[in-house]
Amino acid sequence: MTDRKAQLAANLAKVEERIAAACTAAGRKREEVTLIVVTKTYPASDVRILAELGVRHVAENRDQDAAPKAAACSDLPLSWHFVGQLQTNKVRSVVSYADVVQSVDRSRLVTALSKEAVRVEREVGCLLQVALDAEESGRGERGGVGVGGVEELAGLVERAPGLRLDGLMTVAPLTGPYAGRPQDAFARLMDLSTAMRRTHPAANMVSAGMSADLEQAVTAGATHVRVGTAVLGVRPGLG
Repeated sequence: MTDRKAQLAANLAKVEERIAAACTAAGRKREEVTLIVVTKTYPASDVRILAELGVRHVAENRDQDAAPKAAACSDLPLSWHFVGQLQTNKVRSVVSYADVVQSVDRSRLVTALSKEAVRVEREVGCLLQVALDAEESGRGERGGVGVGGVEELAGLVERAPGLRLDGLMTVAPLTGPYAGRPQDAFARLMDLSTAMRRTHPAANMVSAGMSADLEQAVTAGATHVRVGTAVLGVRPGLG
């Protein structure tokens, strides 16, 4: 085993322990939570090692990095998630590899994703990114739709050809009423998910929590956690 593979295996084991412990504490089954490893800034060689170690879901937030990496790893049994703010001029590229776009937050993006998914005959899963730092129907500092815009956007996605409404995503906000309160933020997301599933019962995916707050997300009921640093290490240039 190479040094890097040993390092990633050890890190994955620690994250697995954290998720399992959080599930036990919350009275949930471990299989209720899916780990998505955020591989941004790390090379395709790391993605290959992760796949060897059993990882099946990876995420990227910049198309210019993700597209070549996904192409280099196209032979692997992976689901690719796009989690960054997505400009419409990047939609054609993103739809070519992303199985799920977790950052759907405006009608124009829905239209662009639908058009491209139909063109290439793919079905793309969509999560609505909820901005808990936004005004009721505004946009958040790091993207996302305000709480008041969720239901309308859900309807647009559900009616859009080539798209599949999978659920909701959020990032613990740095400003606003939920700043510094990830547990409360994730609980609010779960409330929104419960409400949305009354009219869109298949949209049961809830993506929340990262390296620092995955336990709070699991406690709240998240079905997917997005972990980067705790698996891959501190990113170059970030400390």
